[in-house]
Amino acid sequence: MSRLGRIETQLTSRKRGHTGLAALIDPDNFEKKGAISVARTTEKLGFDCIFIGGSTLGDQTHLDDIVSAVKRNVTCPVILFPGNVTGISRHADAILFSSLLNSTNTYFIIGAQAIGAIQVSRYNLEAIPMGYLVFGDESTTSFIGQVRSIPYTKPAVAAMYALAAQYLGMRALYLEAGSGSNHPMPPEVVKAVRKSFKGLLVVGGGITTPEIAASLADAGADLLVIGNLLETKDFKKKLVPITKVLRDKLKH
Repeated sequence: MSRLGRIETQLTSRKRGHTGLAALIDPDNFEKKGAISVARTTEKLGFDCIFIGGSTLGDQTHLDDIVSAVKRNVTCPVILFPGNVTGISRHADAILFSSLLNSTNTYFIIGAQAIGAIQVSRYNLEAIPMGYLVFGDESTTSFIGQVRSIPYTKPAVAAMYALAAQYLGMRALYLEAGSGSNHPMPPEVVKAVRKSFKGLLVVGGGITTPEIAASLADAGADLLVIGNLLETKDFKKKLVPITKVLRDKLKH
C-alpha cells in the first residue's frame, strides 16, 4: 500500500478536529475567470481544498488551463476528482484515485484506473486511494458511471460497501448523491458508514444550506463537498452561513 503523501496527511490530520469543506469545480461548467473567482472566494472562506473534475469532461486542454489558473491563485491543495481518464492533469497537487464501487461496469471499478495509473505515475501526482459510492439514480454521475444505485433508505448496504472499501485498503470513502442531484445524503446513511469506516469520510451532493451541512457534520462526515451551489448567482452569500455553522461547531 502506498504511504500517505503530503496532501492526504494534511486532510487527515484535520479530520478529527472538525468537518472541513472542499469546493468542487467542474471544468465543463466554468471558464477560467469564473473558476479563479470561485477558488479565491472559497479559500478566503476557509475551505480546505479545491476539487477539480466532472462526469462528462472531454477537453483535457481546458482542464489543464483551469487547473493551472486555480493553482496560481490559491495556496490550498488543488486535487483532481476525475470521472474518467480524461480528468487527469499534470498541474494538480494530488488526485482522488477512486474506484466507483457500485458501478455495474468494471471499467469504472478498475479499468479506467489501470489506464490512468501510467499518467498519474508519469506526472508524479500524489494518489489518494478512495472508494466512491453513488446514491440515487437521477444524476449525471449515476448515468455515466452505470451505477447500481444504493437506496437512500438502506444505510446497512452503504455500511457493507464501506467496510469492504476499508478492507481493500482504501483510506478515503466518498458518499455522493451525484453531480446535479437535488437530494443530500441522509445523515442516517453517514452515521451507519461512520461506524464501519475509519478513514477520511467525504460526503457530497445537494449540500445547499447550513442545516444540511450541520446534520452531516454531526453524523460523522470529515469533509463536505460543495459543487453545484458554486455555479449559482451570489454563491458567496449562500456559502457564508454554511462555513459559519461548521466554524461554530469547532468552538464547542
